Amino acid sequence: MIGKGNFRHFMQKEIFEQPAVIGDTIRALINPVADTVHLPHPPWPLTSLGRITIIACGTSWHAGLVARYWVEQIAQIPVDVDIASEFRYRRPVMASDGAAVFISQSGETADTLAALRHCREQGQKIIAIVNQPESSIAREADLVLQTLAGPEIGVASTKAFTTQLAVLAASTVILARARGLIDATTEAALAGQLEEIPARVSEVLRQDSHIRRIAAEIAQARDVLFLGRGSVYPVALEGVLKLKEISYIHAEGYAAGEMKHGRIALIDERVPVIVLAPPDDLFEKTLSNIEEVIARGGKVVMISDAAGVAQLENRIAQSIALPNCGAFAAPLLYAVPVQLLAYHTAVIKGTDVDQPRNLAKSVTVE
Repeated sequence: MIGKGNFRHFMQKEIFEQPAVIGDTIRALINPVADTVHLPHPPWPLTSLGRITIIACGTSWHAGLVARYWVEQIAQIPVDVDIASEFRYRRPVMASDGAAVFISQSGETADTLAALRHCREQGQKIIAIVNQPESSIAREADLVLQTLAGPEIGVASTKAFTTQLAVLAASTVILARARGLIDATTEAALAGQLEEIPARVSEVLRQDSHIRRIAAEIAQARDVLFLGRGSVYPVALEGVLKLKEISYIHAEGYAAGEMKHGRIALIDERVPVIVLAPPDDLFEKTLSNIEEVIARGGKVVMISDAAGVAQLENRIAQSIALPNCGAFAAPLLYAVPVQLLAYHTAVIKGTDVDQPRNLAKSVTVE
């Protein structure tokens, strides 16, 4: 019953809704006057958490991988990130002071729900990040953090992913503040980065036509590589998943520094290499990896800010220059161009974008 409006597909509509829904989610978590972050009060002190286990599937698992970088670097709590379907079967040893975080758009994912019940038996504190507050996972959690993405019809998740990242980023700030690791100035700076993201995402969406032209070249490829470092490495993995889900082009994602350990053998002039390179403290290392790809004839699509792109502008095949944003919030921003690349590639190839073959929106059987 939900209309597509003037958009060709639900997925396209949902990509373009992201400034609004990220804004809604952030406004529910951040006081814009004081630049302070707040969450529902947990039934236990946050300082009691000694270890966090994040459990999810697919796109939500990628959100969990981003959160590991944030939580370990800023809140200084060790984090494990598990695929829900594997979690119980490796018989994990759970810390007595641990919390288990379950991320699910639907809140009904069968593997994730089974993992939640296993963690409950192991005495873990249970936190759910869901888009459906009345869902099974939400009902069985001790603390529910809702993403305000609204209904997501397209099977390939887009706005659910970025709103999950918004909740996880805000939660990281809360944990760090509770543990006395950041002061009010740092909290305000991190909150300010998140508050700027909706406007920055709108700027990226204005490059839609440019990204469509790049997608026309990607659509000719049989294989595509995605590279990233640090907190945007999981975003590169999400770009891989989006491209495979809806265009059926084979793609692989790697941590950029791992490329020299075998993956570089895949690179030739027929394989586009999409590199996420935000201007953070790892940028120079990523630049070195791009140089290695170029030296081997690889066609690089560089996603960075304008200054980053300018360093290699005459040597790369294509570029997408994103607006400036802080390193903390970069994963939310860099998710958008890889979503658009996948969407336009699939449209060019003529696939069923909203209902790709063999896939369901919610996996409710194990």
